Amino acid sequence: MRGGGKLNGRMIELEDNIRLALNLLPIELWNTLYMVIVSTIFAVIVGLPMGIILVITEKGHIKEQPTINRILGTIVNVGRSFPFVILMVAIIPFTRWLVGTSLGTTASIVPLSIAAAPFVARVVESSLKEIQKGVIEAAVSMGSNTWQIITKVMLPEAMSSIVLGITLTFVNLIGYSAMAGTIGGGGLGKIAIQYGYQRYNTFIMVCTIIVLIILVQAVQAIGNYIARKINKN
Repeated sequence: MRGGGKLNGRMIELEDNIRLALNLLPIELWNTLYMVIVSTIFAVIVGLPMGIILVITEKGHIKEQPTINRILGTIVNVGRSFPFVILMVAIIPFTRWLVGTSLGTTASIVPLSIAAAPFVARVVESSLKEIQKGVIEAAVSMGSNTWQIITKVMLPEAMSSIVLGITLTFVNLIGYSAMAGTIGGGGLGKIAIQYGYQRYNTFIMVCTIIVLIILVQAVQAIGNYIARKINKN
């Protein structure tokens, strides 16, 4: 009887955990996607021009400006040097001023975007540096101006690599968004911390990890597919 009672108790606990996971995971998965997608967009908006400027202002390039290159490079390096958890805490006043709160999914977008922008800048810089100098020299010799060289030569040539870099940024932001749960951010990290770790609920923790792994694999597969399509074109 005791064995049967324990078994029934475990079955009831499992059913409760499944019900809890089904209620929480879809909502927080959406919150994670919301945070990461919006953060990636802002990071690309800021990081893409920074990466381009880092390349074209370096020595021997089309707009050589060593001072600008050095200053911008230092800013990017400083931005990349902050551990994300420390960054989240350090900019809480700025986040609260910008969005009215330092808690929740929308507030988490601020530190996520700030953390990702320098990374995107370096990704874009690395991708653009892979372009053979002869291609750019040919565009210059044909009378193309700086804007034309950037938009019609450099970006199209490096687009496949840039897409892979943005995919990597997206994947990193998924991990960062999970860490945001430690200071009140929403998303899957909230479930892992509040319902998994703090309540010693291994089932919820495992379910959250599985969803994160599936999400990362799906994003990487989509990014690889887009990059291959661009290469073929």
